[in-house]
Amino acid sequence: MKQEINPTYFAKVVSTLVNSDCKTAVQYIDTKTVVKATWIHRPHASRRSKSISLSFGSPAYREAIFIKQCIKAGEPFPVKKIQLRAYPKKRVTK
Repeated sequence: MKQEINPTYFAKVVSTLVNSDCKTAVQYIDTKTVVKATWIHRPHASRRSKSISLSFGSPAYREAIFIKQCIKAGEPFPVKKIQLRAYPKKRVTK
C-alpha cells in the first residue's frame, strides 16, 4: 500500500521551521501520517551550511499522544496549524 503525500506539506513544514527559532516543526496529515522537519544543529549566522532532517510516515510516541488528544477534542484532520517545539533549556548548575 503506497501512500501519496502532497509535496506542499513538506514545503510548509520546512519554511515554517526556517522562519522560526524552534528546533522542530510537525504537520499532522491524518491519524497515521506526519511530516516533521528538525534542525540537525542549531543554526548560526557564522556557519555556511545549515542542515535540516525531514521525516515523514507513522507518528512517533510524542506525536501519537498529540493525535489522541486531537481526536478526543474533535479536531479535524489534517490539523491546520503546524506544531512547533522549542530547543530544550540548559540546566543551571551551581
